[in-house]
Amino acid sequence: MSRESAAERVERCRQQVEADPGSAAAQFNLGLAYTHRGLLDRATEAYRAALAIDPDLVQAWVNLGGTLLLKWDFAGAAEANEEALRRQPDLVQAHFNLGQAQLYLGRAPELVAACQKVVELDPEHAAGHYFLGVGMLATDRVIEARAAVARATALGHRPSPEFLRNLERAEKTSGYTHIHTHPGAVASGVSTED
Repeated sequence: MSRESAAERVERCRQQVEADPGSAAAQFNLGLAYTHRGLLDRATEAYRAALAIDPDLVQAWVNLGGTLLLKWDFAGAAEANEEALRRQPDLVQAHFNLGQAQLYLGRAPELVAACQKVVELDPEHAAGHYFLGVGMLATDRVIEARAAVARATALGHRPSPEFLRNLERAEKTSGYTHIHTHPGAVASGVSTED
């Protein structure tokens, strides 16, 4: 049995929508097929069609938010993920996507809140810890930023060199230095001021 190509999947899903245009599941599956092909405008339309049929299809809200994020519609991405979270508050992916939207909207406190929820729900979410650190640094919480990034690194996330330079600069400015006892250790710090 051969695997279905991405184009064949789109065609199969499109036919399912034609056969049952009132099916939220069929519209959602078409959105997934378009997403996998990188056809974000069409995916967005399909997710919106699914939600017009069934506004409680939470995963469609999350996926709509994800496609809007990829299309750089950060306000739309935030709204879609907030709607998903109103319906199901424990969705890690929706909190993470919301945080990403807040990052690009320049809303550091909201980024921190979203990422705190991500790591609360999934303590092993490396990217959640990293972006929590990004938000902490942006809100001048340098010690907490270092701890969050250390946790992200221990979980396998590779911080950007630019972020690490900014963190080191902020540590110097604040009089905080970090001490590593061994590779992968959680950072600790001492003030160099009296």
